[in-house]
Amino acid sequence: MDLSPQTSNDITFDDFKKQILEDYKIAVLSRTCSLMGRKEVLTGKAKFGIFGDGKELPQLAMARSFKNGDFRSGYYRDQTFFMALGLLTPKDMFHALYATTDIEKEPMSAGRQMGGHYLTYSLNENGSWRDLTQQKNSSADISCTAGQMPRLLGLAQASKMYRHLKDVDARKFSDNGNEVAWGTIGNASTSEGMFLETVNAGGVLQVPMVISIWDDDYGISVPPEYHATKEDISEMLSGFQRTTEKEGYEMLKVRGWDYTALMHAYENASDIAREEHVPVIIHVTELTQPQGHSSSGSHERYKSEKRLQWEKDHDCNKKFREWILETGITTEEDLNSIEKSITKEVRSAKREAWAEYLAPHKAQKKKLVTLLDKVADKSQNKNFISKLKNDLIAIEEPIKKELAVSARKALRYLLGEDFPEKSALLEWTETYLTDTQPMYSKDLYSEQSNRATNIPEVEPVYPENPEKVDGRIILRDNFDKLFEKYPNALVFGEDTGAIGDVNQGLEGLQKKYGKLRVSDTGIRETTIIGQGTGMALRGLRPIAEIQYLDYIYYALATLTDDVACMRYRTFGKQKVPLIVRTRGHRLEGIWHSGSPMGALIHSLRGMYILSPRNMTQAAGFYNTLLKSDEPALVIESLNGYRLKENLPSNLGELRTPIGTVETLKEGKDITLVSYGSTLRIVSQAAEELQEVGIDAEIIDARTLLPFDIRHDTVKSVKKTSRLMVIDEDVPGGCSAYILSHILETQGAYKFLDSAPKTLTAKAHRPAYGTDGDYFSKPNAEDIFESVYSIMHESDPNNFPELR
Repeated sequence: MDLSPQTSNDITFDDFKKQILEDYKIAVLSRTCSLMGRKEVLTGKAKFGIFGDGKELPQLAMARSFKNGDFRSGYYRDQTFFMALGLLTPKDMFHALYATTDIEKEPMSAGRQMGGHYLTYSLNENGSWRDLTQQKNSSADISCTAGQMPRLLGLAQASKMYRHLKDVDARKFSDNGNEVAWGTIGNASTSEGMFLETVNAGGVLQVPMVISIWDDDYGISVPPEYHATKEDISEMLSGFQRTTEKEGYEMLKVRGWDYTALMHAYENASDIAREEHVPVIIHVTELTQPQGHSSSGSHERYKSEKRLQWEKDHDCNKKFREWILETGITTEEDLNSIEKSITKEVRSAKREAWAEYLAPHKAQKKKLVTLLDKVADKSQNKNFISKLKNDLIAIEEPIKKELAVSARKALRYLLGEDFPEKSALLEWTETYLTDTQPMYSKDLYSEQSNRATNIPEVEPVYPENPEKVDGRIILRDNFDKLFEKYPNALVFGEDTGAIGDVNQGLEGLQKKYGKLRVSDTGIRETTIIGQGTGMALRGLRPIAEIQYLDYIYYALATLTDDVACMRYRTFGKQKVPLIVRTRGHRLEGIWHSGSPMGALIHSLRGMYILSPRNMTQAAGFYNTLLKSDEPALVIESLNGYRLKENLPSNLGELRTPIGTVETLKEGKDITLVSYGSTLRIVSQAAEELQEVGIDAEIIDARTLLPFDIRHDTVKSVKKTSRLMVIDEDVPGGCSAYILSHILETQGAYKFLDSAPKTLTAKAHRPAYGTDGDYFSKPNAEDIFESVYSIMHESDPNNFPELR
């Protein structure tokens, strides 16, 4: 072990000694929090606990090299790192364990995420960006194994973009691209495809990221031979090592209990990544996990006595303590004093946090007990209500659920009764539920004035004799206007750059705007979304292209676990204005013509899902989204690029509204709702229905998330008294979602004279070829006959049975 006190900053021995003792205090503080935190779970005060014990020293080293402007993308073991940066106190940690819903007391997520998940604030109260160059930053953690890796790539790529894009206003986001993105991951999670895909992409892009692998051998109970080829992650990844001839990674390997070696390794990694924009992997070995994986189980069940003893002997805090004493930095007495003081500090923080967590519940309990006592005296069901009251009194440490349950059950015993005390209980209950629900529900979407649904529509403007062009031309020319207008906008994906995407909606734009802003990527959907996520978190406006809608499943985990819930799980403290561009519907075959809208709608709450029927509508959606700052998925109609459309004269300015439907054809007999490519078939069927005396009204949903926020569809149903929803999803998918919204949310059931109906694709994936399309998805004859059968049922004389 190198015992030299010198660092790259060449500090004095006194300063070095002070640094050592400060680091030791933080290591002990973090470990003490982990030990006491686990006990809080075992006593029932917290539901679950996962801690950073055993990883303290490498996290201290990482914190020492972490600078203002840098970003972390880590996982749930990094509490020591946050404590070292002064971003997490013991009381904060305990409030997270208890799931306190006060963002001032539980600053990581106001109780929405389990403990161990960390973030910093990127936004001011009004939703504008903070100056990220003047603070240390962390993107919001997720639990999903290796899920933090794709985002890491984008966070690092942003530094590269800011270093090389000269026209971008980077004042709040970058100092000439000198920021490093720091990723952390457990050894077992390196088996995940997300990790390997990110490592490959990072080597290709040569971006400034440092990946720390905390290696304690196990993945819960599974030993290393099941995780890595040759049981050694460094050896497995050795092919990524850079050479004098080939770009790649700088690869470092260091023992997790060797304090000075760790400090040198992290300083070295920081310098290489920051100055050269070369990615670095630090494999931190010989770490331990003193309490096992989490509070859910004991590691004694799967570790041998020999292994358990080795872990005790090589515990990084123990080794650090021994080294401090061996080098004479301080005495045993001083260390004992530090440890006792920290134990006292953590116990005090734990008690204070628990008292603060309970205080509002106890105050509400007192009010509710008084109300229950008063209604019991007046009610004919006094005995039942008194029991509820007494049961509530017996709960010394109430939670919100217990208060709500007591009040709501009491109201059942007051059915048919009417007196002032009941009204007071009812008012308390309504107020309590109304005030409490937003603690768990707000900030799924932006609540700022520039939210996408607030951006006003700008209709296309056409000259007197508009030119008819392929739909792709409208997209291309609109993107041209956008890239000119927004210097921080960029687009990337498979075949996006040189050929201008497979349908040439970006034709010629790479040549005009350069390979950084219009770029090709490898075939790797997960990290395409990761690139967009990280760059969006750092103030750029990325458009990530997934070549076909069916391929979005490769990236769905990142979209649902990270992008869609970013604003929600950070309590509105971070935003990710990522636009995902893709294309789908009615091409040929199982994997090029799917419409998995139901799956996406239910997976991606927190994103907008937009399905324009033509390229003018699509262009308008992109323009609207760039006026806002929220994530969205835009699904262009795959068979619409070569269809002729009138060329608007206000490209770059026209805006398609988000959250509103559009009536394409007025009618009086039935309301037909659809979206995307299917609308062309619906329109054809409507013309044929007109020939037999059925006048259908056609509504384009346009926006699936959210659907029809102005409730215009019910106005149509009120007029026609009949409703059918047509789409290309499987039965019970998107059409069922739309129907539920129209009937339940908008209350259209009150105006129906016939049973509402959905017409969907068959339950299987679409078969190949023209005939495969015809017999797999709704066709004009299906629509005609389904509508006709509704009319036949209500008026068989005028509409005799067809078949």
